[in-house]
Amino acid sequence: MAKNLDQNSWDLKQHLLSQIQANGGWVNTHAHLDRAYSISLDNLELGNAQLQEKWYLVDELKRNSTVSDIYDRLSFALEKQREQGVTTLLSFIDVDEVVKDKALKAAEKLRQQNTDMTILFANQCLKGVINQEAHKWFELGAEFADVIGGLPGKDAGHEAEHLDIILQKGQELGKMVHVHVDQLNKAKERETELLINKTKEHNMQGRVVAIHSVSLACQPKEYRDKIYQQLAENQVSVTTCPSAWIDARRCEELVPNHNAITPIEELVASEVVVSLGTDNIADIYKPFSDGDMWTELRFLLESCHFYDLEELVRIATENGRQCLGIN
Repeated sequence: MAKNLDQNSWDLKQHLLSQIQANGGWVNTHAHLDRAYSISLDNLELGNAQLQEKWYLVDELKRNSTVSDIYDRLSFALEKQREQGVTTLLSFIDVDEVVKDKALKAAEKLRQQNTDMTILFANQCLKGVINQEAHKWFELGAEFADVIGGLPGKDAGHEAEHLDIILQKGQELGKMVHVHVDQLNKAKERETELLINKTKEHNMQGRVVAIHSVSLACQPKEYRDKIYQQLAENQVSVTTCPSAWIDARRCEELVPNHNAITPIEELVASEVVVSLGTDNIADIYKPFSDGDMWTELRFLLESCHFYDLEELVRIATENGRQCLGIN
């Protein structure tokens, strides 16, 4: 009797994959390919460190990597993305006093040799943007990048100043700005709200993307609804990387019951544009992540109990292009 089952009636994965392909292919809106596939048995134990510790632990890899090493990681990662049908991708690359301009040179080489995918780069600010040395490398990275990157948590205590600097640069260069915010799944984090306020202050509506915003899920519903409305009004989009934060550490903080994931079902209902990314791939941040876009979409739809197929296709495709400023 089972042999009479019509595969088209139950294989929702295949339905989604075919619709994604028909809608231009996967768009990976957030990755870090310059560090991809750098995990090994020798450095696996570093994966147990806290996020802020990893910001420094990657320095050894960056310091010891040559331009050729970084290019090889970028190229291999891009090929793995291509194999699964990714047609458009944004990768952050480190630009700071440790790696200097090595990742820029590797990325430029990849740009010149890549002809069949749309690949954009953003500058990662792992050393912040405020102190003199960090700011020098931020300026260099911003000039090279297609998208201006931000990480206000790296300038803890001066998050507003960090956002002023990167948004001013985005305004000056006419580029989109993508900012890592609310990553730690803690109610005390309210960086998404700060980003909205700064977007409005700098008249950058429609050109700013909040990456992660996981800690929104920790907040009371009244606050969440307020933030969703402000995101929509100021045309601030959100990129979610589901498997990147599913490993949020346990704590005794009392918050609304939630999954450690961007609350996309509420964002979509509030008409906020949501896109999808892989974040880190096979490095000390995410040792077992393989960069599979279907895995990310599956994590998303299952953890948020979100089965709107048409919207899932948009999240995986056209919303990503919108977040990258691609018409």
